[in-house]
Parts: sequence; C-alpha cells; structure tokens
Amino acid sequence: MSGFVEKPEPIEVPGLVHLHTGKVRELYRNEAGDLVMVASDRTSAYDWVLPTEIPDKGRILTQLSLWWFDRLSDLVPHHVIGTDVPAGAPADWEGRTLVCKSLAMVPVECVARGYLTGSGLAEYDESRTVCGLALPEGLVDGSELPGPIFTPATKAAVGDHDENVSYEEVARQVGAETAAQLRQATLAVYSRARDIARGRGIILADTKFEFGFDGDTLVIADEVLTPDSSRFWPADLWEPGRAQPSFDKQFVRDWLTSPESGWDRASEQPPPALPQHVVEATRAKYVEAYERLTGATWN
Repeated sequence: MSGFVEKPEPIEVPGLVHLHTGKVRELYRNEAGDLVMVASDRTSAYDWVLPTEIPDKGRILTQLSLWWFDRLSDLVPHHVIGTDVPAGAPADWEGRTLVCKSLAMVPVECVARGYLTGSGLAEYDESRTVCGLALPEGLVDGSELPGPIFTPATKAAVGDHDENVSYEEVARQVGAETAAQLRQATLAVYSRARDIARGRGIILADTKFEFGFDGDTLVIADEVLTPDSSRFWPADLWEPGRAQPSFDKQFVRDWLTSPESGWDRASEQPPPALPQHVVEATRAKYVEAYERLTGATWN
C-alpha cells in the first residue's frame, strides 16, 4: 500500500479546471487552453506522499527550475509561458506557479546518470549493466561513470515505482526517431547542467527529465534539475564506496527508517508526521542547493 497519507482537496479557482493532483504539483487548465502548474510544499518518500510539508519547498523548486530553463533554452525549448498568478487564485500561489504550453507528453522518464548509485547500482551489482548498458568492472556506490548514460524508466502513477527499461523498449513504445531525440536531448542537457553544477562545487550524479511535443518540436517540461528530480552531492565530500551526502530529502528517508519514527516500511501502515527538526534540516538542504547553484540568497 502507498500513495497519499492525506490526499488534499484541490483549490477551486474561477476560470481554471483542475486536472490532476501529483506528488508535489497541482495541475490546472485555463480558459486559453494553457496548463497552470502549482508546486506545493508536499514531500514524498518510499512511494508515500507524507502528511508533513516542507516550508518554501514549492517555491524553491519553481524558482530553481526557471533558473535552469534560462540556461538550457539554446539546447532544447521549454514549456514555460509565464509566471503570473491567475486572477482569483490564492496569494500563496505567488512564486510557485508556472503557466505552460499544453504538450503531447512522451510517457517516458528520461534519466541521465553520470555516477553509479540508487537503482542503477542495484542492477550493476547483479549484472554489471544499467538498463541493459554494459559497464566496466570495479565500480562502487558513487563511482563516476566513463561517460553519462541514458537510462530511461516508465512513468508510474502516484504511489507506484518508476521501472527502469532499456533503450530498445523505449524505441518500441514511442518509435525509433523519438527515442533518439529523447536520448540526445537528455544527455545534452545533463552534460550542460553537470558542468554548471561542477563549477559551483556540486556533483550532479543523476537526474530525470520529462519531454513533450509542441507540434513536431521536442520541448522539455515539468521541473528540471531540482533536488526532487536530481541527486546533487557536495563535491568536496564525494567519496566513492559509500552513500554520498546529498542536497535532497535524505533526512526524511533516514528518519522514517530510524527507530525514532516507529514506522515499519514493510507494513501497510502510512508513515507518521515528520518532527520539526527533520522539517527544518530538509528545508535547509533545499535552500542550500538553491543558493549554491544560483549564487542568489533565498528569501
């Protein structure tokens, strides 16, 4: 069992039709046919959307995505039209709202990996491959790969796992031409972002993107290169052979699996509310990631 511990009721706004409640974002359509994405402060772990929010998280994800979109637009166009809050919407939507083109979305999570960890490490330990791609012997948790690799996954519903698939399976599902476009764009964007992050003392270990088509044009969508969609590691603490400290919700995961939480991950019981010290530590990591990447002070 998994999903929302407490699924929120969508806010009704004149002129907007609510389409979907995701793990973090609420999705609406406006009268012009554009999509309105609102990033909440919700957080998820172990396929559960938790009952406790992380203050400022939605705004940080939104503002960081916008910062990255500006630095990637020469590689692939993005879906953002504007950031104005729709008339009649809550004031709290300021800074967390994106008005976006409605795209024909490709049902693939486009994952780029430059380092070995997570589900990629688990597959490597079994078969010396990741998504069917052969890798050299001797790699460990945190090892840098010989070059970035495209390791796609199927996009799962809230509460379900994304499932890693081969490039050949993506080509079968969406066509060879589209699969090639996805791989080229994913690796180009990852490589650009990796170099930018590296110049700011951060390792971009892996990340995932979503793409859609605006007519015949491939467009990058959703969020990009945030601590929710990427593994960011402090470069000065990188040490292959162990789990790396990261700029994300690791404090949440660690607390949920600690004796203090009292939660059994294998049970069907939903996880408990987070204590304040975990909330504050997690928020601080998101703020630090934003500030180190952008060079701006979060306020």
